[in-house]
Amino acid sequence: MAEVGLQVGIILGYVAVALAIGVVAYRLTERSAEDYYLASRTLGTVVLLFTTFATLLSAFTFFAGPNISYGAGPEWILVMGLMDGVIFAVLWYVLGYKQWLVGKANGYVTLGEMLGDRFGSVGLRVLVAAISIFWLFPYVMLQQQGAGTAIEALTGGAVPYWAGAGGLTLFMIAYVALSGMRGVAWTDTLQGAFMLVMVWVAFVWVASAAGGVGSATATLGDVEGNFLALGGGLYTPQYVLSTAVSIAFGITMFPQVNQRFFVAESKAVIKRTLPLWPVLVLLLFVPAFMLGAWAKGLGIQAGPQENVLPLLLAEYTPAWFAALVVAGAMAAMMSSSDSMLLSGSSYFTRDLYRPLVEEATEQREAFLGRVGVAVFATLSFVASLFQPATLLEIGDTAFGGFAQLALPVGVALYWPKTTRWGMYAGVGGSQLFYLASVFLAVVPRSYLGGWSSSVVGIVVGLVVTVGVSLVTSASAAADASVYATGAD
Repeated sequence: MAEVGLQVGIILGYVAVALAIGVVAYRLTERSAEDYYLASRTLGTVVLLFTTFATLLSAFTFFAGPNISYGAGPEWILVMGLMDGVIFAVLWYVLGYKQWLVGKANGYVTLGEMLGDRFGSVGLRVLVAAISIFWLFPYVMLQQQGAGTAIEALTGGAVPYWAGAGGLTLFMIAYVALSGMRGVAWTDTLQGAFMLVMVWVAFVWVASAAGGVGSATATLGDVEGNFLALGGGLYTPQYVLSTAVSIAFGITMFPQVNQRFFVAESKAVIKRTLPLWPVLVLLLFVPAFMLGAWAKGLGIQAGPQENVLPLLLAEYTPAWFAALVVAGAMAAMMSSSDSMLLSGSSYFTRDLYRPLVEEATEQREAFLGRVGVAVFATLSFVASLFQPATLLEIGDTAFGGFAQLALPVGVALYWPKTTRWGMYAGVGGSQLFYLASVFLAVVPRSYLGGWSSSVVGIVVGLVVTVGVSLVTSASAAADASVYATGAD
């Protein structure tokens, strides 16, 4: 009971701190859409790095990553190190830096706005926004579902699922509507630092209790199967590279991440992220995933639906520390949801509302953005109550869906001969192929010995975008010079 009280207290404390930060951020936020969504493009290196870090890696680091290492071996460090430590860092520089340049020069707030302006196409703008919202919606829903389930379990059923998920939803609506990007980024920075400290303290604590790092690692040799074999079991070369490419490219196009390419205060901030990101990722992933692998060697028994890290901590650390980490993971889950809500709202107001309403103003957009947060969160909460299988499947495959956007966007940013029809064909064609592979049994989900349909779709998007652009003419409304103005 004391552990439950501590966990609930930490969650409530996080909510109180976040709301306090939101009030401060609100007082500093101008009544404009650009300031609400992008904090007037003023984020420095530390805040930009940590807000991206906390948004992407929070609950995954505490739960999913250690679970995979527990089940399949510590090679998950290689998969994620390659995925987030190297490929995403390169994409952040290649696509993110260019996007920052053209966004700064032309005042873009969303990806759809940037593409629609370049090709003079409201339709393309709406298409990109619709695809992004389609893949984003189930992710918000799954965060609410996860929080509701965790709070119900944490309180022994005293707080039912609907109340836990609903309480989280109300908090997110109040906080995000109040604070915008500035408040979200500030709380993410605190959350990111907290994650690093907690994971390393847990790593040292468990290692000490198990007789040292060497002793804990030596137990992995006794695990049956290919637990320590490079390229064995789950980790075939095709699986490693497919997963790395799909998730890294998908992360780049996630609205809550992609929009952060616009918010840096200077080009130096963007450039510094290239060497810093891999270091930060490895500092988090190595201890977190080794804890999951150690749990297997140390004989921790976790069921199919259980998270192994809390079980390991309960065995080797004091109850108060295990409670602290679990409650921190809950808070981290909330820090991911707030960014998703803010980005989903911006895509709705900037790419669906603004092009279709002539009298749209910055002030009205900022107001509607806050309304959009409430609507988006409420709809996803209602969906989470029904827990539809289709939405859950979309959530599981959303990384691949977002990944299909990456190369057509890259072609548009760097190749002036890209045409509107090339973009329609590349974006739409790769999405249709990927959706068919996910939902139609007649379309394979893997090719050539294990390459995922997501990676094949990425290649399809590139080939079709370039091929159709070569055989079609630029539309009269297209203007390649809007990207050239951001060249450096």
